[in-house]
Amino acid sequence: MKYPIACITAAALLSSCAGQRFFSDPPERPLTDAERVVKAAQQITAEDLAQHISVLASDAFEGRKPGTAGEDATVEYLTTQFKALGLAPGSPDGSYVQPVGLMGITSEASLKITVKGRAFPLVPGADYVAASVRFQPDVDVKNAPLLFVGYGVQAPEYGWDDYKGMDVRGKTLVMLINDPPVSDARDPAQLDAAMFAGKGMTYYGRWTYKYDIASKLGAAAVLIVHETEPAAYPWEVVRNSWGGTERFELDADHRNLKRVPVQGWMTVDKTRALFAAAGQDFDALKAAAISQRFTPVELDATATARIRNTLRTVESRNVVARIAGNDPLLGNQHIVYTAHWDHLGRDRTIEGDQIFNGAVDNATGVAGLLAIAKAFKSLPAPKRSLLFLAVTAEEQGLLGSRAYATQPLYPLADTLANINMDALNPWGPTQDIQVVGFGQNTLEDVLIESAKTQNRIVVADKTPERGGFYRSDQFEFAKVGVPGLYATSGQMFLGKPQDWGKTRRAAYTANDYHKPSDEMKADWDLSGAALDLQLLFDVGTRLSGDSPWPAWKAGSEFKQLREKLPSTR
Repeated sequence: MKYPIACITAAALLSSCAGQRFFSDPPERPLTDAERVVKAAQQITAEDLAQHISVLASDAFEGRKPGTAGEDATVEYLTTQFKALGLAPGSPDGSYVQPVGLMGITSEASLKITVKGRAFPLVPGADYVAASVRFQPDVDVKNAPLLFVGYGVQAPEYGWDDYKGMDVRGKTLVMLINDPPVSDARDPAQLDAAMFAGKGMTYYGRWTYKYDIASKLGAAAVLIVHETEPAAYPWEVVRNSWGGTERFELDADHRNLKRVPVQGWMTVDKTRALFAAAGQDFDALKAAAISQRFTPVELDATATARIRNTLRTVESRNVVARIAGNDPLLGNQHIVYTAHWDHLGRDRTIEGDQIFNGAVDNATGVAGLLAIAKAFKSLPAPKRSLLFLAVTAEEQGLLGSRAYATQPLYPLADTLANINMDALNPWGPTQDIQVVGFGQNTLEDVLIESAKTQNRIVVADKTPERGGFYRSDQFEFAKVGVPGLYATSGQMFLGKPQDWGKTRRAAYTANDYHKPSDEMKADWDLSGAALDLQLLFDVGTRLSGDSPWPAWKAGSEFKQLREKLPSTR
């Protein structure tokens, strides 16, 4: 069959054939499963991400702090979006929310230290921050002797005990942040990989552990020494998070009375001056603390703290939506995607910009959660079920994810994995993608296979000393045995100099992290975030069929926790 002559002469005559059809279109070939996944992934776009971020990080949402109008606006927005996408309510009660009971605590704190009988000068906010998480209006600590306990660690698996049996009840413990950086005997320039994960931070290095161990041992107060590099953030982050603003704890019948009465931080410069006033060399003692033989050092000083707490009960909310699996046997099994919707809210005591918009942290992750949900909804129903969980109060200590992990809407024994999104890449496409907590479980192996579809590589976290695996919501799932994947921006930015990505990340941490300046920027390029999300979507599609369950790898501290869960497989 040939075209009519009028349609193959001069181009000027082609318009006369417009709309004419000379063949019947062949029936479209059905897409393969792989082609459907590719097509669905293409719905995850930079434009959609930017739209969601611009709303969630706007001043109208007032920093998305739990228990505020910002929470109400956020919950309404997310619920509306999930409904518009056609996702079912995620709670078995037919709603899109899981209530999370919180206790709001606003602490007015004063701290006085006496060294050798003389008052030691302290400026609140500039030199120290202090608070109490006890659900009490008045918390007082009087003349509690100061005791330097090095890194404050009890880790029998490493043969490490910074307390050496000393009774610390009623004392103020001064602790260093992070893990003891133990040198490798074969190469003193390197850290011993067999001790506290070498360069990587373990949970012993986190501030949450420091307060936990002090509570367990009956201390009266804790002062963590802040240093920017081992803490992985500047003093302003501590001050903004603890300096008199309202903080939250999970509401509990025990009223948190087993918690150490006073939790605080002190700058390293002020700590160094304090030790000098007490006749001690801080730097020498810090060096001595990098040894299993270290013993606590009493300082000729006492601390008196006065905390006045304003308390209020808040019913916060996790927002949750679901795509039900269609397999009669596998449909009860879940893959859980998470992103925390909260940030730090508004601080009316500061001049200028008072709203902590949290654009990168974590409007990007929530936008990613919505984008992945949209992509899944465009596919036929999977065999296994998918849960999309936007959690509250991550900035308060992973409280929303802890609430889910301890009171799950669906059994943990039927939960394959958690895929978490926190602070996505706003600076363009990268050749690599990093796994925070690399080596923990086989989810990273699934990601490696997915990355091949984009001709990209998966690498270990470049800054393991920051302890990122213990600082975001997948950690709470890990604590109950569920493998978690937390992938973050790579550093090999396409078309950029080698250190460009490292420089951008460092600038964000120094200038924007947990500050009002964390807003959408004119130079953002969210195409890299979209590509990363397409990989996390692909990981979910691989898991949502009848693939083997993800597993913890040998040596992971969480492996035995999964093995303790009752098996339903």
